[in-house]
Amino acid sequence: MKIIFMGTPEFAVPSLDLLVANGHDVVAVYTQPPRPAGRGKSLTPSPVQRRAEALGIDVMTPTSLRDTHAQSQFSAINADIAVVAAYGLILPQAVLDAPRLGCVNVHASLLPRWRGAAPVQRAILAGDAETGVTIMQMEAGLDTGPMLATVSTPIEDKSAGALTAELADLGAELLVQVLSEPEAYPPQPQPDAGVTYATKIDKAEARIDFLVSAPQVERQVRAFAPAPGAFFELAGERFRILAAKTEMSESARPGEVIDDALGIQCNPGVIRPTLIQRAGKAAMTPAELLRGLKIPVGTRLA
Repeated sequence: MKIIFMGTPEFAVPSLDLLVANGHDVVAVYTQPPRPAGRGKSLTPSPVQRRAEALGIDVMTPTSLRDTHAQSQFSAINADIAVVAAYGLILPQAVLDAPRLGCVNVHASLLPRWRGAAPVQRAILAGDAETGVTIMQMEAGLDTGPMLATVSTPIEDKSAGALTAELADLGAELLVQVLSEPEAYPPQPQPDAGVTYATKIDKAEARIDFLVSAPQVERQVRAFAPAPGAFFELAGERFRILAAKTEMSESARPGEVIDDALGIQCNPGVIRPTLIQRAGKAAMTPAELLRGLKIPVGTRLA
């Protein structure tokens, strides 16, 4: 079976690797074009592009699939199926229809919950007990196609980074199962009940509001770790909290530092950072931070 693989971030790499390792014929890889990255803002290929090139697979990096030339080029590959994993570009109907068996998607949620761009972060922010991966047949709607298979995992205290990596591996394994035994996974329409949408993350959402409860702040910390990082500001400087614990006590106004270990009052409860990062610095513990920066008890953070 000739496969076109379409993906961009690290989440998609395990699916590509496992397809190749299991003997599937990946004839082309589509990924988003190189983007400026790092301090020098040099053009950097996506994780999928780097992996595909290492595997010796032809890579295509169109900026859009809406024009007829890109669609003709895609169709000319004569693939049996296209596998999509966090590609990041909309697939027009002409592209969806080109492969003989259509396109399947590796989506990081238990559909129909969290259709859309940021399912992992939204599941953590909402306090969901579990999430997972759905392998689905793609259609024109936003993650509305029939489901082929799902696998679930508890969220517990995982960060978005750790949970995404776990889901990437689970999704890759499930994808290979579905492609190896398609008759065992007949398409099932998504239920109408339980539909939610995981809108794209706005960086402004990462600013911590200490007027909400400590558990809400802790979920925000996990949802935005490692990037963009939940943050507060002090004297015009931004501090990213990368990991934290909570305590249910109330002894100060929301946003105030309550002790010399950088406990911060919320409403209610206390958020206690365990890993923090100053702008332009490496991540460190609060004790390491406070050895070089005095943040007195009673300081108000925002």
